[in-house]
Amino acid sequence: MNKTAILIGLLSLSTAGCFAKGDREHPRQPPPEAIEACDGKAEGDTVSFETPRGETVEGTCTLKDDTLVAMPEHPPQR
Repeated sequence: MNKTAILIGLLSLSTAGCFAKGDREHPRQPPPEAIEACDGKAEGDTVSFETPRGETVEGTCTLKDDTLVAMPEHPPQR
């Protein structure tokens, strides 16, 4: 029984590594608020938007994957 538990534990650790690698291959998408802030704007326009946490973020509309997105002047630290 102990050998089975150890095998399951090792298998779950190796699977977790696969998922973590996948996250790095697929970067985060911009928040909807950053896209909405640039709606009707031009590339290079300065905008601000409120995050779900209530913080105000200022940024510049930048074309990213054919979509205008407000890119913050000071991106949040991960």
